[in-house]
Amino acid sequence: MSAGGSPMAEGDGPVRAPARPSGLLDVLRVASVVLDSEGRIVLWSPQAEELFGYSAQDALGEFAARIMVHEQHVDLVVKLFADVMGTGQSWAGAFPVRRKDGTTRLVEFRNMRLLDDQGQVYALGLCADQSTVHRLERDVALSTRMIAQSPIGLAVLDTELRYVSVNPALEELNGVPAEEHLGRTVREVVPRMDVDALETAARGVLETGQPVVDQSTIGRTPADPHQDHAWSISLYRLENAFGTVLGVAVSIVDVTEQYRAGIEAEAARRRLAMIADASGRIGTTLDLDRTARELADVAVPELADVAAVDLLDAVVQGRSSSLGPAEAAVIRALAVQGYDSAEALEAADAPGQVARYAPDRLVTECVRSASAVMLPEVKDEDLPRIARSPEAAELLGRAGVHSYLAVPLIARGEVLGALDLKRTRNPLPFTEDDLLLARELAARAAVQIDNARWYQSARDTALTLQRSLLPSHPPVTGGLEVASRYQPAGATSEVGGDWFDVIGLDGGKTALVVGDVMGSGIPAAAAMGRLRTATNTLASLDLDPARLLEHLDKITAGLEQAIATCVYAVHDPRLRQCRIANAGHLPPVRLRAGRPPELLDLPTGVPLGVGGVAFATTTVDLEPGDRLVFYTDGLVETRRDSLDDRLDTLLSLLEGPDRPLEEVCDLLLRTLHEPDNFDDVALLIARATAPD
Repeated sequence: MSAGGSPMAEGDGPVRAPARPSGLLDVLRVASVVLDSEGRIVLWSPQAEELFGYSAQDALGEFAARIMVHEQHVDLVVKLFADVMGTGQSWAGAFPVRRKDGTTRLVEFRNMRLLDDQGQVYALGLCADQSTVHRLERDVALSTRMIAQSPIGLAVLDTELRYVSVNPALEELNGVPAEEHLGRTVREVVPRMDVDALETAARGVLETGQPVVDQSTIGRTPADPHQDHAWSISLYRLENAFGTVLGVAVSIVDVTEQYRAGIEAEAARRRLAMIADASGRIGTTLDLDRTARELADVAVPELADVAAVDLLDAVVQGRSSSLGPAEAAVIRALAVQGYDSAEALEAADAPGQVARYAPDRLVTECVRSASAVMLPEVKDEDLPRIARSPEAAELLGRAGVHSYLAVPLIARGEVLGALDLKRTRNPLPFTEDDLLLARELAARAAVQIDNARWYQSARDTALTLQRSLLPSHPPVTGGLEVASRYQPAGATSEVGGDWFDVIGLDGGKTALVVGDVMGSGIPAAAAMGRLRTATNTLASLDLDPARLLEHLDKITAGLEQAIATCVYAVHDPRLRQCRIANAGHLPPVRLRAGRPPELLDLPTGVPLGVGGVAFATTTVDLEPGDRLVFYTDGLVETRRDSLDDRLDTLLSLLEGPDRPLEEVCDLLLRTLHEPDNFDDVALLIARATAPD
């Protein structure tokens, strides 16, 4: 007591209000009874009234044994009372008590001797219903047992979020003994968990009383400081019987296995999605460089920060290649792609560049062994084995390359090259799962790359064949200045049937021919070659153009499944005229000074090989300086635009002042020819020259 009589709380100063009871005594309904030295009741609590049924008025001054004990137990009770009063030793036990209504109830007693300041001796009895005590004991025992043996981590935090108690499971989860938890905050015990989120949730539970169930958190504890773990945390507010907030109960379940399984499932889903994406994005064309770019684009940034697609140069040239143990790899870079890795891109070989990689380089090892090479963690001494040169190795070091993976591109049993992958921004190393994904991508892409390689080889051969069938002619012949172009189709490897010819005739005359055998492939090329030969032979006979087409029609009819269109014109510089016949072909364009370009109005005729229809010859003037433009339908026909619109575009491009014929050819092809056109183009332009 202080001088003023106020009770003091240790270290806190005066207590302004009595502390509220915890509620446990109310649960037990503990009754208090005080007896004098003779066994008379001198104090009787309200709980005693409830427990024994006697009011204070009924009980005070009465001998306790007389009103509370059956006659057969009186002697025993008197002896126990005398022992307590005589020895001062307490006695505890259960005893049947008679209530006022005559019923009997087992009551737990704890009796002790009291001494007042006058030296008077009293007996204090604390009493509670035995069934209530046993129920509480069972509850406490069950709770203690469950908490101690639960595989779930359990803790109680006070209102300041300090540990009050933890169970063994939480000790094991945290890797910290229970005594080192007590009085400390979560941040002090396990600082590498997501403490901010946990504290925010706990304070919310304290304030609102709303529990938080299954809140996920990820972090590390002293129990396993090198691996991330995942936990499911639930929080509940603790209150006593009067609603006083005591703290927060926390349950923690380690769900790391489920978390990792979820991550693996998500990674597997992403891998499948990436493979599906690759199937749709790689090999959209048969262009080798574009196919390689598509592979690199798929790999970045999902799999790597930098991806390069390299082929053995011998393979690109159509030769097989196998490397000996001490043989360098001559590699042609086809594509490189990077994600926010400028220095790593600078270190890579530029597309189209051919580089020699020494036998000890990792990419050389990859293509030589036909096996993947993976360095999950790249050290400084590894960089020279990855890069082509010391300068490139330095760039890779500055770029922060920390993980490397190369997988071979294998198609039809042949190693074509390698898919080269590096990580700079992505902090994770390459794993076995990444290796499986890279192999799958490489396997799918290698087939497409091989197809594109053979297509390109076949296409180069076809173009060589096609050009060998086309004529070479002098720029000026028989009063004409001539320019020509042949443009192969951009979307097919097969030989086309388009041709042109410039044939010198007697008397200074010149025959101009443009034709198109329908179809493609070797049959079209063969038919085109035969028609070109026949045209040259017939032209030497100086036949009328219509008559010549009639002969060609019969020849074409004799060719299996061959139909062709053709325009045949004979220029006579002395008469300053052209005689022209048309067999189902698009009309030539005539350009004259001071006049707009015009499509010549010729009888269209029918294609060669149809038969039964006569051809007609039309004579048109061609003064010096006038030009004629012959072309095949590949120049003007598209799948999107009408032919009339495309012909109008052709005429508009030919308008304006006279330009060099070579320049006009380039302009028309550059502007009108579609890169993905499935038809080739033959273009022939002739300008009449003044006689010498």
